[in-house]
Amino acid sequence: MTVPLERVLRAFLDDPAAPRYGYDLMKVASLQSGTLYPLLARLEQQKLVASAWETPQQEGQRPRKYYRLTGEGIRVARLELARASRQQRAPGHPGRLAPGSLG
Repeated sequence: MTVPLERVLRAFLDDPAAPRYGYDLMKVASLQSGTLYPLLARLEQQKLVASAWETPQQEGQRPRKYYRLTGEGIRVARLELARASRQQRAPGHPGRLAPGSLG
């Protein structure tokens, strides 16, 4: 699992039911848009994240695209973060998850 992915999953799991928009995730996860949006697109392709556009409240307001973890996304995120935490505590940990994991 990459550090950016871990940061995004942790941000989502702070309140799994709450939809998050891109700029908010960028701030919370301390990521640039060029890192965040491809990651969100990959998670959406894997059906771990769902997205929807909001209806602007005022004329001329730009709509936001909101993202949220799916039920499967919540399950996988918790599992992968727990696995990453165990591996980080293991002696000689190289800093990344094994090939074939979520990252």
